Amino acid sequence: MVISLEHIQKCFGEKIALKDINIQISQGEILGLLGPSGAGKTTLLKIITGQLKATTGKSEVLGISSEQLTDREYNQMGMVLDNCGLYTRLSVYDNLLLFVRLYHLPKVRIDEVLEQVALKDAKKISVQKLSKGMLQRLVLARAILNKPKLLFLDEPTSGLDPTTAKTIHELILSLRDEGATVFLTTHNMEEATKLCDQVALLFEGTIIEYGTPREICLKHSLENKIVILQKDGEVVELEHIPSSGKVIAKYFEEEQVATIHSSEPNLEKVFIKLTGKELAQ
Repeated sequence: MVISLEHIQKCFGEKIALKDINIQISQGEILGLLGPSGAGKTTLLKIITGQLKATTGKSEVLGISSEQLTDREYNQMGMVLDNCGLYTRLSVYDNLLLFVRLYHLPKVRIDEVLEQVALKDAKKISVQKLSKGMLQRLVLARAILNKPKLLFLDEPTSGLDPTTAKTIHELILSLRDEGATVFLTTHNMEEATKLCDQVALLFEGTIIEYGTPREICLKHSLENKIVILQKDGEVVELEHIPSSGKVIAKYFEEEQVATIHSSEPNLEKVFIKLTGKELAQ
């Protein structure tokens, strides 16, 4: 396992921030840790990366205890956290040059990652002049300079426009396809559904659901209906039973179907059902 968490608990005084967290992530998987602000996502990420010590439980990364991580393990990781840590008066290129030297990488790697994040034409621009979307792509470029085996992304598309978010999504999926493991924290349920192989819904420090997005949605699908929108605007709901097949076939034969879909909930509806609360965007 690339990441293994067993019975992790974290307390700050009498406050329990995380309770009995169990997660296993294999190579080449994207796991989404989903929950609202204050749920404990960033606290758990800091425990995994050795920035915080768990009160109880066991956390391992790349086969090593999180409390014993060395430069050898950190050199195999990339991180996009809430504090970007870029030098605003330096250019895009010079920011990456600092990290290329830190990792002892060839300078050609800078142009390679800037090409990946579509910032090659902005290499001479100072960071303080970048838009929010360009800044986030630069942070991601820095995180993948060392071709990490494990990538931590903390709200990587928060506040970005849909086009920029889509660009980052495509890059994350391409990194996964190349063998990288991705640990993603987000409160964006739609983003998690698009990207993640496994998701863990975190609420008030406890994982309340765990599995693939599809598995979780099907598990909480109670209506079990098929909804047909006809071309005249009428909506027809049918029971998800064999006899409905003939009715559906008739609608298609008469070319009345505009859209058809089953009624299983999305991740956000599951979250609201389990917690009674909506996620603030």
